[in-house]
Amino acid sequence: MMRRRISRRMMLRGAGVAIGLPWLEAMQPAKLVASSRTAPDTFRMIFLNVPNGAHMASWTPSAEGPEYSLSPILTPLQKHRKQLSVFTGLTLDGAHAHGDGGGDHARSGAAFLTGAHPKKTDGADIQNSISVDQVAAQALGQKTRFASLELGLEGSAQSGNCDSGYSCAYSSNLSWRNANSPLSKEIDPSALFDRIFGTGEQSLAVASKGDKIQRRKSVLDFAMDDAKRLQSQLGISDQRKLDEYLYAVRDVENRLVRGDKLKIGEDGIPNYPRPAGVPREWDEHCRLMMDMMALALQADATRVMTFMFANEGSNRGYPEIGAPEGHHDLSHHGKDQEKQKKIEKINTYHVTKLAYLLDLMASIPEGDATLLDHSMVIYGSGISDGDRHNHNDLPIVMAGGGSGKAPAAAHYRFAENTPLCNLYLWMLKQAGVESNQFGDSTSTLTFG
Repeated sequence: MMRRRISRRMMLRGAGVAIGLPWLEAMQPAKLVASSRTAPDTFRMIFLNVPNGAHMASWTPSAEGPEYSLSPILTPLQKHRKQLSVFTGLTLDGAHAHGDGGGDHARSGAAFLTGAHPKKTDGADIQNSISVDQVAAQALGQKTRFASLELGLEGSAQSGNCDSGYSCAYSSNLSWRNANSPLSKEIDPSALFDRIFGTGEQSLAVASKGDKIQRRKSVLDFAMDDAKRLQSQLGISDQRKLDEYLYAVRDVENRLVRGDKLKIGEDGIPNYPRPAGVPREWDEHCRLMMDMMALALQADATRVMTFMFANEGSNRGYPEIGAPEGHHDLSHHGKDQEKQKKIEKINTYHVTKLAYLLDLMASIPEGDATLLDHSMVIYGSGISDGDRHNHNDLPIVMAGGGSGKAPAAAHYRFAENTPLCNLYLWMLKQAGVESNQFGDSTSTLTFG
């Protein structure tokens, strides 16, 4: 059978759905298939932010260089040690007060991806700067359905006073399209699923009673005819990849509705609306969002993402790990040993979720490599020690291979007060952005 080449942008379509495809060998030019299974350049950037700093004594590795050992908080990342770099010495000067008094949490949230010093206001006259993800999206987003996706576990706000006279827009948004326009994040897993796999038509959000049968269909049911046609044209390896991908899509969708009690009508058909809202359990909420992050990247729906584990200054407790007190309250530990132990527990818990995402990305093949091999994943906070509210020596790690452009795995210690934006400028250059300045950068980082 003559092999048919398919487009990287091809989708499985049906009534109201458009399901992007994972990378398949059939997407390569025919002349390359015999000698290479290398996926095309699909360089990706993902930025994850945690609030309230870290327990730095348990975060920072004791040794420097490539032979460093993971610190207690970073231990969950052991599986990815060969693609993991820890950065010490980076500073977020824009988060410093500079005469504006209190508000370190709002400033650290606003500055984390911009490097800017936000204007102190709780009115409509907010002022920040474009964020690094949006600069990257301008370069990478033209190749995908979504230029970027902004995600998180707590809702965004665009007004109100959240921290010492600073607008809630600063503490609840990482991404900024420009100085005055923060990009709200999606926190509802069902809404995110519909956004990634829907076309905006009614089939994914049916409300009328006459559409009960349609309502109970999976998105895959709508596109199954298209999927079967494609399967018949693929080789054995690609058929298996497509099967695994579609199984993962259906599994996530099933988890979105799992646990809902179905009301059965007289016609024997479940009579209930498509579920919406966030799961009650934080752990399942986080896992669902990360599952969909991996699916979106696998389908090449986007190559740029941001994710906030919680809004800056969040006082959420974590009773599920023995830290029921508010996170922010615990971060002001005053050197109390018990509080510091609980902060370390929270920090480690968050890192286990990063490890979960990296595991997913490492399990998804793209040619001879994996999705993680083609990504740079930044994780960290704009505050170092939450008790001191300092913004130097930030807890920052990078994971992934970056399509061969990532630095060698090591613990890098940079000169005191090296701008965090020096790292971002270096990353932008790896993405093909020709710029000599970003935020308060002074140069690009060098990795010796």
